[in-house]
Amino acid sequence: MTEIYEPSSEFLRAITSGDVPLSGSSWAESNLCRLVAMTHDADRSNRDWATFLLSQADLDTSDVREALLQATEDDDENVRAEAIWGLAKRDRELALPLVHRALSAGSVTVPIIEAAALVAHSSLVADLLRFSAPSDRAYLDELIQAALTACQTGQSTAL
Repeated sequence: MTEIYEPSSEFLRAITSGDVPLSGSSWAESNLCRLVAMTHDADRSNRDWATFLLSQADLDTSDVREALLQATEDDDENVRAEAIWGLAKRDRELALPLVHRALSAGSVTVPIIEAAALVAHSSLVADLLRFSAPSDRAYLDELIQAALTACQTGQSTAL
């Protein structure tokens, strides 16, 4: 049996279940502020989920961008990757150097490949080529090829 990865926070679990809105009312705005604050939580699972949820949200405010930008410096690779993807979704130029930095690491995560496809900048081609050799992970190989195509053509693609 596979263990389900969930945040320890009830609040974050309520957001994932759709019980807590992040926009449309003063209560939702309060929830958004709390979500932004949770990107700094001491519990890694909460930071990871808060950053993921913030990245996925269709909200683009200065507070959201700042929280995501700060999360790109998190100690956890997954938190950083989610934050970079969230920024790439909102601002390709801002995300470009962050994607470069992430692709310079020894390993790569799915959100970073997806961010590269969103940024779709030719300067990322050489970085992506380092990860383009076939592996035992067909899904990741396909994502890398799609991101390479996006960067080679300059056409932003959501994977």
